[in-house]
Amino acid sequence: MNQGYEALRRGAAWMNLSARGRIAVRGRDRARLLHNLTSNDIKKLGAGSGCYAFLLSPQGRIQADLILLACDDHILLDTEPELREKIAQHIRRYIVADQVELEDVTAATCAIALEGPESALVLEKAGGATPGGDYQHLPWREAGDATTARISLTGQPGFRIYAAASAADEIIRRLALAGAQPATEEDARLVRLENGRPRYGEDIRDTSLPQETGQMHAVSFTKGCYLGQEIVERIRAQGHVNRKLVQLRLDSAAPAGAKLTADGAEAGEITSSIYSPAQGNAVALAYVRANYAAPGQALIAGDIPAVVI
Repeated sequence: MNQGYEALRRGAAWMNLSARGRIAVRGRDRARLLHNLTSNDIKKLGAGSGCYAFLLSPQGRIQADLILLACDDHILLDTEPELREKIAQHIRRYIVADQVELEDVTAATCAIALEGPESALVLEKAGGATPGGDYQHLPWREAGDATTARISLTGQPGFRIYAAASAADEIIRRLALAGAQPATEEDARLVRLENGRPRYGEDIRDTSLPQETGQMHAVSFTKGCYLGQEIVERIRAQGHVNRKLVQLRLDSAAPAGAKLTADGAEAGEITSSIYSPAQGNAVALAYVRANYAAPGQALIAGDIPAVVI
């Protein structure tokens, strides 16, 4: 097992996530517009708070996922690298008379992750504040006027530090001196899958419905109307979806797209899979028909035995 993977699982690891997309949304109507376009309750966000949300099509399909952080004079959107232009285009399509401005600040800023069970201790040792609740954020003045938010990429306890691009090296230096080890994208993906954390573009797709993904912390059922809400509410009224994203344990890793069967019947499809050194078996995420999605359900991925966990 390598150092970065071990640090994510048992200590603290830093990762440079500056390639992720970051968009600053400004203007007096920013919260109202984003409230009407996303699946979560944006109007209730005060400065220093945030949330995770989906952008949906009118048919309720997930077009993107994003983290929204409410600041004094703007809302920062943090998303997958390949979604930044798509999100900006989607939002601009609905700006009519709204006083809203979008600025892509990806190149001008950095995003450094610190994750693992010891991440809070390491951040405090480095001189940074540790926000308490999910998506809450606090200033870290000493590190180039940075902002520290409680956000996790891997599903481990963690934080994300935002600052000017020029401050990245100093932030990494401080975290490393405090005991954080570097972790790679491959390390992060392995731990993410061990924790059953899906990624947009891999496990969450533009054909997925919110309830299929199980990521219901992205959805508010009390906020009122928003794009795609009618479908989300209809599914809630029905009480079920036909397929669910579940975590599997397998004897060995199976390729993405591998078909799942149960007693010879088609049961679903794997979205991502990897061997877990810590568990001594492979883990996967897969969309499985609802009647085969219960924990303990035995499945076959090609010729590889699997079980829903």
